[in-house]
Amino acid sequence: MTAAYTTFTIEKRGRADWLTLNRPDQLNAISLKMAEELDAYFGALATDRETRVVVMRGAGRAFCAGLDIKERAGRNKDDEPFGGGYGFQGLLAGVYIKMRRCPQPILALIQGPAAGGGFAFALAADIRVAGESARMNAAFIKLGLSSCDMGVSYFLPRLVGVSVASELMLTGRFIHAPRALATGLVSEVVPDEKLEEVGEGYVADMLRASPMGLRLTKEGLGHAVDAASLEAAMGIENRNQVLCAQSPDFAEGLRAFLEKRDPVYAG
Repeated sequence: MTAAYTTFTIEKRGRADWLTLNRPDQLNAISLKMAEELDAYFGALATDRETRVVVMRGAGRAFCAGLDIKERAGRNKDDEPFGGGYGFQGLLAGVYIKMRRCPQPILALIQGPAAGGGFAFALAADIRVAGESARMNAAFIKLGLSSCDMGVSYFLPRLVGVSVASELMLTGRFIHAPRALATGLVSEVVPDEKLEEVGEGYVADMLRASPMGLRLTKEGLGHAVDAASLEAAMGIENRNQVLCAQSPDFAEGLRAFLEKRDPVYAG
């Protein structure tokens, strides 16, 4: 049974979770409660064998406007949550780590602003599709902070290169949908009203993979991005391929290919 959350909703569509940030009046800004609930949700995915894909989006006209500044300004520092010794900073940072580590691929459907920590949500996803209204920025530097926050300094240069990442992080400028596509930040740009339909297509394609193959592809790609050498990356590939080849789903995949039908994976 899905836990009840107050800052986002989870809609189960078969083996996919559609996670919708649900504070539209605040442009889905990140509150303490949202950070706590997202931490719990993404943490639980590590042992969730039913959910195979996660779609992340925002209700209303924004994906996520970043930190809820009004709540943050009014919070008593004595009430800071424990987050690896860094209070709220560590708590929220842990959400992005759990997004990266969870075995389920995450598809971000981005419309409107994705700023600061909301930008980081998009970056921590595995696939990003932008609506035509999407605009993203490393807003931290606009507030007197460093733009090296919430994994942005890790994710962004790996996606768009150091030069463009430096520009965006040092200036806080918005990158709009057309340039996001041109720089490889997103996979495609579609009309906002088509985001859900297009997202369903991505989900369907991922669910055609075997459960083990899908999970180990996300894991292996994450390791390969940080691999020190070709040999290190291929070591992970060899290990994952041997594991998949020993699964009954591999035999089913071969049979389905030869019989020209969709495979029925047992997982």
